[in-house]
Amino acid sequence: MSKLPGVTPFPEELAARYRELGYWEDNPQGRYYNDVFATHGDLVAMVSGDDRVTFAQLKERIDRLALHLLELGVAPLDRWVVQLPNVPEFVYLYFALQRLGAIPIMALASHRWTEINAFFELSEASGYAVSEKLGDFDSSQLIAPIREAHPELRVVLGAATIRQLLTRKPSLEQASLDRVEVDPEEPCILQLSGGTTGVPKLIPRTHNDYVYNTKAAVAVNDVRPGDCLLVVLPIAHNFPLACPGISGFFVEGARVVLTESARADDVFPLIERERVTHLELVPALLIRYVNAPSIGGFDLSSVRVINTGGQKLQPEVKRRAEALFPSARVQEVFGMAEGLLMFVRLDDPDEVRFETVGRPVCPDDEIMIVDDERNPVTDGEIGELLVRGPYTLRGYYGVPEYNARTFTPDGFYMSGDLMRRHPSGNYVVEGRKKDLINRGGEKISAEEIENLILSHPAVMNVACVPMPDPVLGEKTCAFVILKAGRSLTLPELTAFLAEKGLAKFKLPERLELTDDLPLSKFGKVAKNVLTKQVAEKLSAAH
Repeated sequence: MSKLPGVTPFPEELAARYRELGYWEDNPQGRYYNDVFATHGDLVAMVSGDDRVTFAQLKERIDRLALHLLELGVAPLDRWVVQLPNVPEFVYLYFALQRLGAIPIMALASHRWTEINAFFELSEASGYAVSEKLGDFDSSQLIAPIREAHPELRVVLGAATIRQLLTRKPSLEQASLDRVEVDPEEPCILQLSGGTTGVPKLIPRTHNDYVYNTKAAVAVNDVRPGDCLLVVLPIAHNFPLACPGISGFFVEGARVVLTESARADDVFPLIERERVTHLELVPALLIRYVNAPSIGGFDLSSVRVINTGGQKLQPEVKRRAEALFPSARVQEVFGMAEGLLMFVRLDDPDEVRFETVGRPVCPDDEIMIVDDERNPVTDGEIGELLVRGPYTLRGYYGVPEYNARTFTPDGFYMSGDLMRRHPSGNYVVEGRKKDLINRGGEKISAEEIENLILSHPAVMNVACVPMPDPVLGEKTCAFVILKAGRSLTLPELTAFLAEKGLAKFKLPERLELTDDLPLSKFGKVAKNVLTKQVAEKLSAAH
């Protein structure tokens, strides 16, 4: 049983089975990666700009930061909201918190008051690491109201403060770190869900399951010593952090290159200079890269594996990417921060690689594809994906009522994803049941946006639906019924929502004023009708 209230533990009989099969090694992440860093010594671990950091230097800096945090009173199970971009300070802090058994909450640089305040309310976090600048946003505007609203917040660190701490000798001895006792069954991280009801839910991932998650991803990703991962997506995401991400490349003694810019003209020179072998991208980024005018001007032949995940990638884009990255294979991933990972295997036949999202990385990932009554469907039929396994959560953090609706009595997570099993044994994604808008891999809760729009004085009712976009896959369209005599424009609506502290990527990008919202036979808004309406309007406009 977890000492942290709000965490749903794995049943004892399953935990025993996962240990017996070797999935769980009872080695906390901090200790596990401390040994990894020591093993690889003088090999380069991380590149950021002109800064090249060896594994030995990485270990020394992580230990030094961990000792400073220990001096500040950071202890096992303390929660920390971490809101840092792709900078070395993120890596130092993440692994320093692991050394101490503290639990980072993976906020994104684009999050603002709505999300950050919710994370503090739910987690009662005592630490906040936030970059001084989040894009063009001054984070001091966020820190002050968070401090005022949450007196339990004891420590706030900026990236500059972390850099300063790394230049100072700690007063505590190195042995102090070895005396910190961390329970490998406790959460090592609180990842974020896409969230269909309000702000994202927090996903507790244990030390045992997260170490295994990374090792299982590495095993199917062809990572070799000397390889190089370019980290373009925000490291806070589960994908670039641990699937296999920076964690997996460190395990193999391979290096990672951090970049804060995802622009093609910044990324291509990095690939050429660093001889990058692996890319982890959302489809929207890959589409942007293969259509970039400058792609022919760089040597991209070092790239061997292009992983894509977050939304479905069309076969023709995969073929075009493999033509433009002449040594590469596109390997699609279906992954969730909640746990389950499916990878297309690199030696799958082309027709399977191009048409499916892969199959589970673990033989004990238990998969069920079911109908609305939770009866298993036959192979080839579409149903909802249910899953449980050695690295899939048993419950979201601190929301028992939501968990009761989202997990079966025997612990299967009801994902809301619609899938079918391919004759190859791989799976094909066919959509979703949950009310999410998938904007370039970022999952947006329609309900969260609707609740904020309903607070606008001109709005009587609203429904937010996905509309097709050739690059991002989907964007948000808001269908709004106005109160009598009122008016509203899209710029007015987005300004209102931004003022409410909503992240920019969640803002509606089209406004449709309507007199009525169609209803389903169950009396709910028929969003499928609205989705079709806006798709037809966009199609007719081209």
